[in-house]
Amino acid sequence: MRIGFIGLGFQGKPLAHNIVQAGYTLTVHDVRYEPMEELKAAGAQAAASPAAVAAASDIVILCVIDDAQVMEVLRGPNGVLSGARPGLIVAVHSTILPATITEAARLAASRQVVLVDAPVSGSAQGAEQKTMSYMVGGPQEAVEACLPVFRVSGEKVTLTGEAGTATVAKIAHQLVCCVNMMAVSEGIRLGAAAGVPRDVLLEVFNSGFAQSRAADMWPTLDLHPRATPIFYKDLKAAMALGHDVEVALPAAALCQQMLPEILPRIEWEA
Repeated sequence: MRIGFIGLGFQGKPLAHNIVQAGYTLTVHDVRYEPMEELKAAGAQAAASPAAVAAASDIVILCVIDDAQVMEVLRGPNGVLSGARPGLIVAVHSTILPATITEAARLAASRQVVLVDAPVSGSAQGAEQKTMSYMVGGPQEAVEACLPVFRVSGEKVTLTGEAGTATVAKIAHQLVCCVNMMAVSEGIRLGAAAGVPRDVLLEVFNSGFAQSRAADMWPTLDLHPRATPIFYKDLKAAMALGHDVEVALPAAALCQQMLPEILPRIEWEA
């Protein structure tokens, strides 16, 4: 199975490393020269365009940032679809709008390409430690072809149904993550200002009903500097989805406004 990987950012690069280290034939592409050279040194091939990645691969994984980048990589002049042959599988790791996944799947199908909706959670640290979790939706045969590749970076895979459902699940997941971080940050600031040490507060949180992954990881939480705009983008997607399905999301709305205050404080405290 020949794998292509497009998007070698702070999460994509270690995911790509895991794939080549697992023995797969890997072809990579990024807009930056340096991460491609690093992957070449690890045994991958570098391609000049997404189209060239598609031509060399059976499965192409996209790990770019947002909706516009996903669509550009797919349908641009040198995009994946311009180099794809019938039967190619494209797996999208990016957290984007469900409507974008639906449109991407439609465009792919028009070229006899199968799209797998496969957002991933765990950040760069999880990729390096191979503890990532995947939400996966799409046609069963294509999903099953992708699972061994995904599992080189983490065994936690939740099958959600058709393409689009995994993206909905990831958006809901990101909402909960962000609101949790806001709650932990606020609780620590309150307790510390009133004289209780941070480590004592975390012990209290993690011994009671306030326990959460955010509280568990707080002492060692190491967020990339680009975390703030990415979480903001994900909360924007949650708000848009809430509007579409007529679900009020007051905590998400407040958290989106507070992110510039919450995340720098996390980076400083950690």
